[in-house]
Amino acid sequence: MTQSAKLTLNGDDVEFPVRSGTLGQDVIDIAALGKTGHFTYDPGFTATASCDSKICFIDGGKGQLLYRGYTIEDLADKSNFVETIYLLLNGELPNQTQLNEFKGQLAEHQNVPGVIENVFKGFNKKAHPMAMLGAAVSAQSAYYHDQSRINDKDYQYEAALNLTAQIPALSAMCYRHNEGLPFIASRNDLSYAENFLNMMFGSAENGGKVNPIFADAMDKIFILHAEHEQNASTSTVRNVGSTGANPYASIGAGVAALWGPAHGGANEAVVNMLLEIGDESHIDDYVARAKDKNDPFRLMGFGHRVYKNFDPRAHVLRDACASVLAELGDSDNQLLKIAQKLESIALEDSYFVERKLYPNVDFYSGIILRALGIPTTMFTVLFALARTSGWVSHWIELANADNFRITRPRQLYLGYDQRPFKNMDQR
Repeated sequence: MTQSAKLTLNGDDVEFPVRSGTLGQDVIDIAALGKTGHFTYDPGFTATASCDSKICFIDGGKGQLLYRGYTIEDLADKSNFVETIYLLLNGELPNQTQLNEFKGQLAEHQNVPGVIENVFKGFNKKAHPMAMLGAAVSAQSAYYHDQSRINDKDYQYEAALNLTAQIPALSAMCYRHNEGLPFIASRNDLSYAENFLNMMFGSAENGGKVNPIFADAMDKIFILHAEHEQNASTSTVRNVGSTGANPYASIGAGVAALWGPAHGGANEAVVNMLLEIGDESHIDDYVARAKDKNDPFRLMGFGHRVYKNFDPRAHVLRDACASVLAELGDSDNQLLKIAQKLESIALEDSYFVERKLYPNVDFYSGIILRALGIPTTMFTVLFALARTSGWVSHWIELANADNFRITRPRQLYLGYDQRPFKNMDQR
């Protein structure tokens, strides 16, 4: 039976169809509302589906995250990031032949053109890495731009390869420019995560050797951050893409949106919080402060706008964090001890349980990155590196959608009504 919703406006009934997805809540299709002379008011679009998509699904109540139908736990445990990129772009996991071909395609596109490398010369050594990354990604739009082919699927896929293959090098360049170090070229004999870590920290002496435990942890971080449905940055990519902007410009806008501390900078805030707490003996005092509405202190890394249960990504990173610190001989790490005790409190204390404030993915990722020697200013860059695969998948899905149209939100105007202009001597 087809469902519909009824709205009464000025005594007249207006019906809207109710649409059902594969999973999740039904949605009321209000596209025809504008014909009535009315539209909805929804700040932050928290009750609005701006598109339909086949890429990702989140059930916050269950703590479930699916990429193309696969659980994030299975992908992190049984797959790798290159397979995950392929899955997001193509809809299915690759067989061995497809995977080998895809690795070859990434290798063909991984070298950053010299003209884009030169973008970094325009920044001083203290420039924020996200500023540099945004500029470098946007510069790709000038180098690879071909507006006449933007609806060509071969061009779209080539853009996806350029973006996902070069983003590790561009990210590493941000770090090395800040450190005053020469750039290191990509290597196709290393895995995606190994190649990134080598471009970050490699030297002529180490010959491209990367600790496999560190590379595995980085690979998991990439998988866990690759995609997360219609968040602020993904919606930005889609909004910009809806104008017909090329994929590089659209992903550059996504980088800018991710930079905000309410979005991509959360794991940096977690590390800063753990450093502020400083010692296990101080935890009870800080927990009490977090419960005090009049105290500005907040526990970072707990709760999530979407998840009303344990963030499934936090489970994966908790184990990876322990493995990295054990490999470093730092199992007694003070930040990890503080984090673990905070987690145990959050799972038992009624204040946190009633508010569903469970640890999220940012809670452990920052500890791992810090242990690997990655500065906090680079945390959001790594987030962008991973999320590029999701962003470009959404851009391609949008560009080929049957209902493609430019995004044009409405507003509730609260300013002046029309008023007479005052000449200077009357003001």
